[in-house]
Amino acid sequence: MAERVITFGCRLNALESEVMRARADAAGMEDAILVNTCAVTNESVRQARQAIRRARRENPDAPIVVSGCAAQIETETFAAMDEVDLVLGNAEKLVAASYRPPDFGVGDTAPVRVNDIMSVQETAGHLIEGMDGRARAFVEIQNGCDHRCTFCIIPYGRGNSRSVPMGAVVEQVRRLVDNGYREVVLTGVDITSYGSDLPGKPKLGALTRSILRHVPDLERLRLSSIDSIEVDTALLTAIAEEDRLMPHFHLSLQHGDDMILKRMKRRHSRADSIRFADTVRRLRPDVVFGADLIAGFPTESEAMFDNTLAIVDDCDLTHLHVFPFSPRPGTPAARMPQLDRAVVKERAARLRAKGEQVLAAHLAAEEGAARQVLVERNGVGRTEHYTPAEIDAGRPGEVIAARITGHSGRSLIAEAA
Repeated sequence: MAERVITFGCRLNALESEVMRARADAAGMEDAILVNTCAVTNESVRQARQAIRRARRENPDAPIVVSGCAAQIETETFAAMDEVDLVLGNAEKLVAASYRPPDFGVGDTAPVRVNDIMSVQETAGHLIEGMDGRARAFVEIQNGCDHRCTFCIIPYGRGNSRSVPMGAVVEQVRRLVDNGYREVVLTGVDITSYGSDLPGKPKLGALTRSILRHVPDLERLRLSSIDSIEVDTALLTAIAEEDRLMPHFHLSLQHGDDMILKRMKRRHSRADSIRFADTVRRLRPDVVFGADLIAGFPTESEAMFDNTLAIVDDCDLTHLHVFPFSPRPGTPAARMPQLDRAVVKERAARLRAKGEQVLAAHLAAEEGAARQVLVERNGVGRTEHYTPAEIDAGRPGEVIAARITGHSGRSLIAEAA
């Protein structure tokens, strides 16, 4: 096995890190340190570079292979690092031949195997047996993105949207369930765009229902981040009718003000977000929502920011993922009039405080509830609503019937029922 895999960013990266580990091992690089980077913010790139330097200090003789979105977009930056031995693109990292040992120490920069990601036409259904150290498994159903939000660099790291055929997804889920996984998460870059490039253009709702129909032993199916404006009728029906589809949905909202949403080049309005949340709550009254929200976007006034604070209550959000705006070179938003960094940080702090407030309310409301907790590790798991729960029972990967007896301020306290 590879000595170490360092993963940054999204669930798709977590899945692909397992593929990278297997491909490196197959190529004879069992001792390599694999760094799978993220490019969503400047801070994520900085953290990756810091981790690479630390990995070299701690492992002076191990080959270091760097891949992921930051490596795809800023190839030269990573190739020029003395600590790096090989740079792979997001397509190349999934192919065993890419890991053939390079000629270390030749030239001033590391060997680079990075091609034009926009030329990639297919996404393979990566068949893996499991995910190292994880109680739930991720299945890639889609990669890339056809949208061009003004703040986002990710399409240039992932390419255009492309989907895994339904049959391959179902087979991967079946294999993971046969290997003992009780929960599977469907992941990708823009999963609600699923199927637009496949024959017949099946949508995410059809895929979800097909998985639940053809893999009856799957106990829990979860979706990663969704774009509510793309959600199809079949998915709404699945939300209403399929108990095994977990009642937690993470929404790619980004903001609560219509003018900022337009400047972000988002395809939904504030009213669309509220309408979607209301619709889903009518279909599934026990639903819980999370959301990505950006604070301090260029030109954001205090009133515009107040609309983002307000949408937390208007959509009844529970789990917030807050991003202080960070201009990414090469994006239109980086060329817009920027706010003072102190203002950005202060608004992000206020939005996080709002997130802590609504999470605390959710935790308090859960006391006395009967829940099913997927045990992850060290007495910690997650309920159906993806709420963290401390539970002194079960082994990692088990689903335990539990009653919520209280909370610690950040997680629930559960006892086996």
